[in-house]
Amino acid sequence: MRVFIAIDIDDKIRKAIADLQKQIASKVDVKKGDLKWVEPNNIHLTLKFLGEISDEQLAEVSEITNTVAQAHQKFNLEIESVGSFGGRSAKVVWVGVSSWHGLPAREDTTKMAVPQELLALQKDLDDLLAQAGYPKEEREFSAHLTLCRVNHPIAGLKMGEAIKQFSSLKLGSIAADALCVYQSQLTPQGPNYTLLGEFKLR
Repeated sequence: MRVFIAIDIDDKIRKAIADLQKQIASKVDVKKGDLKWVEPNNIHLTLKFLGEISDEQLAEVSEITNTVAQAHQKFNLEIESVGSFGGRSAKVVWVGVSSWHGLPAREDTTKMAVPQELLALQKDLDDLLAQAGYPKEEREFSAHLTLCRVNHPIAGLKMGEAIKQFSSLKLGSIAADALCVYQSQLTPQGPNYTLLGEFKLR
C-alpha cells in the first residue's frame, strides 16, 4: 500500500481553499487540460511520503508516528500567502503555512520559511523513520498545501502573474493537533485517501 503521513486541515479551511481555487481559475485564461486542480478534500499538509510499504511495515510506521506525536505539543498554524514552485513559469501553485505568532510562511514565491514547531515535528518524524530504515527526505521540507499543478509553460507564466494579487491572502488557522497516517490509492479519476491511523499530539 502507498502511505504518507500528514496533518489534516478542517472543513472551514477546505471550503476557503475551494473558493480560492475558483477565484484563481477565473483570472487565468488557459486551456482546461493545462491545469490540474487538487480536490479540496484531498488536500493535507504532508510531512512524509513513504511510498509502498507492507502491512507489517504499517504497524511499525504507526508506532513511530505515535512516538513522535507524543513527544510534541499541539500548536496552531496560519494558512496564508499564495505562491508557486517552478520559477517564472509556475509548475505547482500552493498556499503557504505560518506559525500563529506570525513567522512568514515564505520569503518569496519559491522559498518558504517553515514554522519552527512544524519543522521540529517533521524532522523528528523523518529522523525516527530513518533509524528504522526508511529513506530520509533528500529535499528541504517545504510547508505548503498544493492547490494546482500546471502542465504547460505558457499556462505557468499566466498563472505566475495571476497569483501575485493573492500573495498577502490569509485564509485562517488550523490546529496541528494530530499526525495522520493515510493510504493513497491511485485511480483514473484521481487519488483516494483512506485514514489508517490518527495520533494525537500532547
